[in-house]
Amino acid sequence: MTINVVVNGAAGRMGREVVKAIGQADDMSIVGACDQVSIGEDAGSLAGIGPLGIKIQSELAEVLVQTGAQVVVDFTEPASVLQNVHTAIRTGVRVVVGTTGLTQVDLEEIDNAAYAEDVGVLVAPNFAIGAVLMMHFAEEAARWFPHVEIIELHHEAKKDAPSGTAMKTAEMIGRSWENRGAAPIESTIEEWESLPGARGGKLEGIHIHSVRLPGFVAHQEVIFGLPGQTLTLRHDSTNRESFMPGVLMGIRRIGDIRGLVYGLDKLLF
Repeated sequence: MTINVVVNGAAGRMGREVVKAIGQADDMSIVGACDQVSIGEDAGSLAGIGPLGIKIQSELAEVLVQTGAQVVVDFTEPASVLQNVHTAIRTGVRVVVGTTGLTQVDLEEIDNAAYAEDVGVLVAPNFAIGAVLMMHFAEEAARWFPHVEIIELHHEAKKDAPSGTAMKTAEMIGRSWENRGAAPIESTIEEWESLPGARGGKLEGIHIHSVRLPGFVAHQEVIFGLPGQTLTLRHDSTNRESFMPGVLMGIRRIGDIRGLVYGLDKLLF
């Protein structure tokens, strides 16, 4: 059975990749496209796969109702993603979210709303299979390493910092320590920053450093240290195509979800 999908943020870089990936999939079809730019243009032409007869519109709620969509994929902006998800839930449409910037309070609100409407929502900080495996391996390595820092590197247009992937990685490492009754070992050396922020932000006792430069897409290093050795886990997405297998997996599996699932790892392991 073909899955009818609306792409929200279809004119953006990730949105165009999603349009292309769905257009090439045999078991799904694009029935609508939304964005606040390129309104009236053909979503397929923007994605480089030729006209699809799907014009980009600006009002998500109208598109969801008019098209009878089963799933909406959201790659928009941190400022609008929460409203977009609630719009989809109210219309009974399942949601696959790749937009980052949602807070823990936002996620709890989404979970409650989705359960109330019997709708599934998947929020994934990263859809690259390799990145999900990196986070999983980091959680395992944390059993043996109480010292770790995270460096994430993204393109200059990414608005939020740190990335959702870095924050989820820190949360997973913290969970690993908590399950063992352990904790990060705090340095006994008195530190100071002659330049505020030089040591990055801190989550779960872990320093996170964000880099924003042209030439990057999405990259992360998790560096563990013990006396006399280091262990580095690194993942690189050099093209947005790397995220598409995970997005398609999310679309295919979202029908089995009720409420919120946070992280693609929940579908892999």
